[in-house]
Amino acid sequence: MFIQKYYQEFEIGEERTTIGRTITETDIVMHAGQTGDFFPHHMDKEWCKTQTFKKRIAHGTLIFSVAIGMAANVINEVAMTYGYERLRFTHPVFIGDTIRVKISISNKKDHKKPQYGIVTEKVEVFNQYDELVMFCEHLLLTEKKEG
Repeated sequence: MFIQKYYQEFEIGEERTTIGRTITETDIVMHAGQTGDFFPHHMDKEWCKTQTFKKRIAHGTLIFSVAIGMAANVINEVAMTYGYERLRFTHPVFIGDTIRVKISISNKKDHKKPQYGIVTEKVEVFNQYDELVMFCEHLLLTEKKEG
């Protein structure tokens, strides 16, 4: 869906939540191939049995990529990604886990270019047990309405 939402129209505290997405073994294998990250934590089922979690875990970068893609169901024509801050992976995601993303507006501030503002979206990713598995801040460079 395409919208035009200007800096002044964002409200601190407004939020939205995505539908779920199950992480599969195929996701992990494809991500390993795309990134070159074939660490045994993701790829070696037998080795993982000797480790803390006892099974393979999804790449943090995979969860970040999928979560941000899930959150991109609204395309704001007057805003663009300025960057990400405070990225943390707080709990492992396993094959078969289903994640959902909660996006909430946590801050707004002026940009050095007066026609723009920075809107901060808090991005929280939860698994099917409602455990927080990842969070970050997404910074949006957003046009201001004239006048």
